[in-house]
Amino acid sequence: MSPQRSNRSQLIEGTLRCLKRLPPERITARAIADESGANLASIAYHFGSKDALVTEAAIAGLDRWLAEVAAALGDLADRTPEERYRAASEAVTGTRDSHSGLARHYVTALARAQHDDAIKDTLAEGFRRTRPEVAALLGLGDDEEGRDAAGLALALFHGLLIQTLLAPDLAIEGERMHRAQVRLRGALPEA
Repeated sequence: MSPQRSNRSQLIEGTLRCLKRLPPERITARAIADESGANLASIAYHFGSKDALVTEAAIAGLDRWLAEVAAALGDLADRTPEERYRAASEAVTGTRDSHSGLARHYVTALARAQHDDAIKDTLAEGFRRTRPEVAALLGLGDDEEGRDAAGLALALFHGLLIQTLLAPDLAIEGERMHRAQVRLRGALPEA
């Protein structure tokens, strides 16, 4: 592996450790360099800015979280999409607390994206890559409709994650989640 590649990986790994333990306002370029053991100037060299690095690390962390959820689900090939969705929801709930630092920084990146095209592009590309993965995981199909359904599932999970970050009592989990989805499904027009 080339030194540049290793340095880039070091920066992402160091940033992920910072995201886990530090609030957004304490994530500085110096903190990341110290945590990663990389040169401070390498942040600008590899990522352009500290915020771009934090965003890329947050996406990497979200990808790992999705892989953790997928691993928790095991092989669901013989289960219905509804059963897969319920299992995924339980897996997300079960792993949410261990990823709360990552989630806070993800929300910060979303806010910054409105004023920074590089961050916006990184986040959008993350969703483009993740939708087909979620569609496959939930058994929604590999066509446009399946990817759209995965986008809705992601919107639901992200929205509830944000609400739960604001106040843990806003969490909707387990049977409450299932009953709420049944109620919402009944309110939607038939396709």
